[in-house]
Amino acid sequence: MSKYDIIVLGSGPGGYVTAIRASQLGFKTAIIEKESLGGVCLNWGCIPTKALLKSAQVFEYLKHASDYGLTVKEYDKDFDAVVNRSRNVADGMSKGVQFLMKKNKIDVINGFGKLKAGKKVTVDGTEYSADHIIIATGARSRELPNLPQDGEKVIGYREAMTLKTQPKKMIVVGSGAIGVEFAYFYNAMGTEVTVVEYLPNIVPVEDEDVSKQLERSFKKSGIKIMTNAEVTSVDTSGKGVKATVKTKKGEEVLEADLVLSAVGIKTNIEGIGLEDVGIAVDRDKILVNDYYQTNIPGYYAIGDVTPGQALAHVASAEGILCVEKIAGQHVEALDYGNIPGCTYASPEIASVGLTEKQAKEQGLDIKVGKFPFSASGKASASGAKDGFVKVIFDAKYGEWLGCHMIGAGVTDMIAEAVLGRKLETTGHEVLKAVHPHPTMSEAVMEAVADAYGEVIHL
Repeated sequence: MSKYDIIVLGSGPGGYVTAIRASQLGFKTAIIEKESLGGVCLNWGCIPTKALLKSAQVFEYLKHASDYGLTVKEYDKDFDAVVNRSRNVADGMSKGVQFLMKKNKIDVINGFGKLKAGKKVTVDGTEYSADHIIIATGARSRELPNLPQDGEKVIGYREAMTLKTQPKKMIVVGSGAIGVEFAYFYNAMGTEVTVVEYLPNIVPVEDEDVSKQLERSFKKSGIKIMTNAEVTSVDTSGKGVKATVKTKKGEEVLEADLVLSAVGIKTNIEGIGLEDVGIAVDRDKILVNDYYQTNIPGYYAIGDVTPGQALAHVASAEGILCVEKIAGQHVEALDYGNIPGCTYASPEIASVGLTEKQAKEQGLDIKVGKFPFSASGKASASGAKDGFVKVIFDAKYGEWLGCHMIGAGVTDMIAEAVLGRKLETTGHEVLKAVHPHPTMSEAVMEAVADAYGEVIHL
């Protein structure tokens, strides 16, 4: 039986980052993976979807070349080539993780790992032991009882990334990050897309102003939006699909080539031995403390299988914190109120902290500032005037409570707000930090100025 200091079960952005940090701290480390290194994020999520979205964005540039004073007489798309490019990007990233495992002298064990009592894991009949076992098995597409996925006419995100032919019509059920990103991609590529959302606003976790702006932008692009709507049944007996949608006005039947179910995720905790060990679970989440220790000593859990936000960067941060605690370092519990969220449709969305509604519900006295990209010189020059930056400050102490952005490139801008909030900066300190001109990031400074009645360019 092989003995390790730390075994990590799962090699997504939580697992592989955890393993690398453990190795850096001097632990003899192994990682167990049943598929490809990098998990869903690198192989089927974050990375390959961004490759698809980039192809869609370039295709849109070609369609609107005349807006930039350019003439493109002939252009077309090769859907297979777009998909293949995405897969090649994913393969390259997975190979990069293989390199990092070798560089950091981490043993990679291929197969399905099952936890055993006594700090042991079996992989296809072979037993391994460790002083510390970290569960990082991630999650998969969640299925609704009235929307079972068959992989052909009712699909999840995996199938949506590797379709053999581009559908003429698609229904997207759910308007979280996954739903709206695929809605944008397929619409930009020429598919007729309808988004069905159960709640009153699309991207429902975002500030309401952001949700309304995305809905306007999507409708302008030709995407049909149905909110306060529920798919009650899907008929796949014919050539395509017929989805019955219940709305406040009654029932409506939508016809399409296929339905993409993007209604959230389900954790991968079945069959991994949690019951054998006695690890406590609430519904489909493993219960952990601030340092990701389960109720059984020597067993830990990070990432999507725990109650925190199901985001790649959260899983990585949790894993690093977990092994640093194991190593005896002084660590602070993760601040889940300062986790940025990003959606990579066009326009992009990025946010951190409280929404305006949440701040008001907490009874806070707030200052709100907003700066539209239509007033930004860089946005105008770039032809990307849709969207805005919105900031929320505590009126009494100047605390930066929230920042919400929608527009081109905002996912690369949100880190300013995350860092500012971490360092407990105030609105006036942001104002006095000189922002470069002309940039999209100036909109952050201008939005703060608007909150304090000092805005220049509005």
